[in-house]
Amino acid sequence: MLPDCWLLIEWPEGAEAPTGYWLSSLPSDTPIADLVRLAKVRWRIEHDYRELKHSLGLDHFEGLSWPGRRHHVTLVTAAHAFLIGQRLAPKAPGPHSLSTRSSMPSRTS
Repeated sequence: MLPDCWLLIEWPEGAEAPTGYWLSSLPSDTPIADLVRLAKVRWRIEHDYRELKHSLGLDHFEGLSWPGRRHHVTLVTAAHAFLIGQRLAPKAPGPHSLSTRSSMPSRTS
């Protein structure tokens, strides 16, 4: 017997037909908002894969050895993780922000 599945259909207002379909085997008590969020995460995955290939050179490996390819993929993945961390990190305080300004007056002025 096959497991129960959700059929999630995206049908925007005013559209003549549905624009997207997704199947899911998540539990029946999964909130609809979670189903929609997970269905839409595909865009993020495709964007990241495109960035890995075009910006970081994932597809530039032309060697013949398995260890070389594994090393290349590992370095590209580490670079991608670093870039994501930089994007998500809060901006560093500038030299004139209150959190870094010295409480002592400068003697050079």
